[in-house]
Amino acid sequence: MILAGDVGGTKTLLALMNPDGDRLTTVEEWSFPSRDYDGLEAVVHTAVGSRALDLSGVCFGVAGPVVNGRCEATNLPWIIDSQKLARVLGIQSVALLNDLEAMANSIERLPQDELHTLNEGNADPTGNRALIAAGTGLGQALIFYDGTRFHPSASEGGHCDFAPDTDEEIRLLQFLRNELGHVSWERVVSGMGLANLYRFVLADQKATEPDWLTTQLKSENAGVVITRSALDHTFEPCVAAMRLFVHLYGAEAGNLALKVMATGGVYIGGGIGPKILPYLQDGGFMDRFIAKGRYQSILANIPVKLILNPKSALLGAAHHASQLV
Repeated sequence: MILAGDVGGTKTLLALMNPDGDRLTTVEEWSFPSRDYDGLEAVVHTAVGSRALDLSGVCFGVAGPVVNGRCEATNLPWIIDSQKLARVLGIQSVALLNDLEAMANSIERLPQDELHTLNEGNADPTGNRALIAAGTGLGQALIFYDGTRFHPSASEGGHCDFAPDTDEEIRLLQFLRNELGHVSWERVVSGMGLANLYRFVLADQKATEPDWLTTQLKSENAGVVITRSALDHTFEPCVAAMRLFVHLYGAEAGNLALKVMATGGVYIGGGIGPKILPYLQDGGFMDRFIAKGRYQSILANIPVKLILNPKSALLGAAHHASQLV
């Protein structure tokens, strides 16, 4: 039996699975609000308690940089240590991966009906791939082909400097720099990023927020409220913020594609993408993905696929754990 986890800033998913070759059968699965716990050890203890588990492999994908088996989560006040987790579970070792590295392990195993094509392109079957995922934060991963198989490599590219490309985006940078100092791509393309974009649009348009929306924003997650309003077209600044979000998402996905030369395809993961599919399909995402000057024709030829499976990072962590058997 293996134990796998997807540790995010909003929720943590855990699963016990039985591996059979390349197939995994789920025995038990849990979902926990991450911020209700003071660390991953507490989440694991709540899930498996004092049960004596004969675990042959354990892997957690965690939202943050993993260095020497240790991670200080970016959007969660946790320090995750593989050695401490091994002691909690009573096993020799625990594998920690960046959550996007874990998610990348699932790509080869996702059926076609769990991938939505945003750009057909012409995939090079042995070309590099790239993965970008907006959720609580903005994750990225590089996927290289060695002549035999694909190898995911973790990245913290979401924390690179945000680069504006339009007059509106220059004003956005100035707006956020006054508040934050350093403005990374995660500050504009993520759940928190959508809230930042909405506040900017509201100020930039000198719009007045309706009382019903103020009430919702006080009682619910801002990204969820803004997304709902944008999909329902109930308040124009929410629609404008969502369109800006999608354009910036496409721009940074195109940047990543160039850095990796992702002729094998670019994959869009994370929890936000499937929720805003109508906006991703309206052309703005791909327009900005392709708009790279002299490299436009290369980018237009790269397949872009949206991952629909919300448990792809958990699946990828589980497959990594199964290889430790």
